[in-house]
Amino acid sequence: MGMMDEMMDAMMGKLSKEEKLEMMSTMMEKFLAGFTVEDKQKMMEKMMPKMMEGVNMMEMMPKMMMNMMGGNGGEGGMMGMMSKMMGGGEGSATSMMPATMMETMMPQCIKTFLPKMTKEKRIDFALNIASILVEQGSSGLSKKEKKDFVSKMIEKVSA
Repeated sequence: MGMMDEMMDAMMGKLSKEEKLEMMSTMMEKFLAGFTVEDKQKMMEKMMPKMMEGVNMMEMMPKMMMNMMGGNGGEGGMMGMMSKMMGGGEGSATSMMPATMMETMMPQCIKTFLPKMTKEKRIDFALNIASILVEQGSSGLSKKEKKDFVSKMIEKVSA
């Protein structure tokens, strides 16, 4: 790979940061052509720790989520998809959001970036996530159901 490295260094050295960012999606599409989902997953597992170095997820995640949701609260992008998902039936949250997202990706993401946070930021983040989980997880529950839900969470956290 010596010659390839030299060519990449020569090419990348001539590009501005903006030009590199513009090329990224096209290059990734071509680069990943023919890769299986498993191939991509293995590559991400190796690359993510390097990409996450020095990244403040507390600042980045809200920005990413806003961009995915259409930026200014429009019904395009993620917001439109979320509206459809919440409608139930075909395209509902359970059919559109794969179990791997909830069971694997989200927990793995948290496991990856939490240890890199300062103690104070980690505590603030965990409390924020816990309050969102209780608020959204107990939505539509009776007072007794909510109390049982919170008790189960406390039991799980205390174990």
